[in-house]
Amino acid sequence: MKIDLTDTTASKINKALVQARRAIGTPAVGMVLTLVIVTDEENAYDALKAANDASRAHPSRTLVVVKRVSRSPRDRTKSRLDAEVRVGADAGTGETVVLRLYGEVANHAQSVVLPLLLPDAPVVVWWSVDAPRDPAGDPLGALGQRRVTDSYAAEKPVDELRARTESYEPGDTDLAWTRITPWRSMLAAALDQISCEVISAEVAGEEFNPSVELLAMWLADRLHVHVRRVISAGPGLTQVRMETTGGPITLHRSDGTMATLALPGQPDRAVALKRRETSGLLAEELRRLDPDDTYASALRFGVDRLGGIQSASRRSEAPPQATTPLPVRPVQESAEPSRTAASAPSPASPAGDSDVGRPTPAQMPPVKKADSQ
Repeated sequence: MKIDLTDTTASKINKALVQARRAIGTPAVGMVLTLVIVTDEENAYDALKAANDASRAHPSRTLVVVKRVSRSPRDRTKSRLDAEVRVGADAGTGETVVLRLYGEVANHAQSVVLPLLLPDAPVVVWWSVDAPRDPAGDPLGALGQRRVTDSYAAEKPVDELRARTESYEPGDTDLAWTRITPWRSMLAAALDQISCEVISAEVAGEEFNPSVELLAMWLADRLHVHVRRVISAGPGLTQVRMETTGGPITLHRSDGTMATLALPGQPDRAVALKRRETSGLLAEELRRLDPDDTYASALRFGVDRLGGIQSASRRSEAPPQATTPLPVRPVQESAEPSRTAASAPSPASPAGDSDVGRPTPAQMPPVKKADSQ
């Protein structure tokens, strides 16, 4: 069921929601959270479709905030709120309200969203595109317990990761981080199967894919070894190679669907590592509403401390230089549990986030100069 409201108010939208629920025979509210989606008109359809699919696992009230830019200066001074209320089959398993804000009211979206939040229910704010540099300091972000961004949708993903590091607050997360959950689980399981010491690692993937940087930062942060970032043709992440005292461990995916795991002294095995849709990523993030300390630790490691990463413009301008092997800091025996488990908890568990044994920046191996690609 759909109800269109033109030049309306938050009070009228709430009344329309009650009217729609009664019309379809479900007056009770059985939703577990409020999902606020901040997007633009171009990406609103895809974001709403992903939210509807995710609502099958997490029934929620979805508020889609679309800020419309008026064409003339006269229209920009006029405030107007249009809404589209959807319940029943048109809204997944919850309720959906599409809010289109015009004029001055677009600068105060939080005043429109606040009266529409479910009482006594957590709030998750998701920017599908154009996330603010400080999500927690944004007026809409301040309403949420969790704030979901996607650095992959940014024009300069690596710069976006740097901005996330500077403005991180507990509750922030990134869908680029969520995309590597299967990789982290697979690598942790591989290290649990053999007894060895990791010496160094290399992560390969597309040039403008922040998930590659995040996986490399996670490995460097948890294993305390030098990790080199390598550019490949993709799609997405293509390979992780860890040099160990027992031989190399390789997880290679060339087609974005199936991967090959190679362990020393064991036959190669095929594993499923399919690239997931946005709805699956969003559903995973909605399963946990507590701060993700593992993400915070990896993010704070710093993208600039990775070896082998450099922008295309800087690579073309920099003269070729000879490189020498980097000294590798041996891992202390006390850090062995972190290496074997690789600290890759499930989304519901923040285990393995201890900072004990983590080296200071002065103790980390120097960053290797990028090879010419």
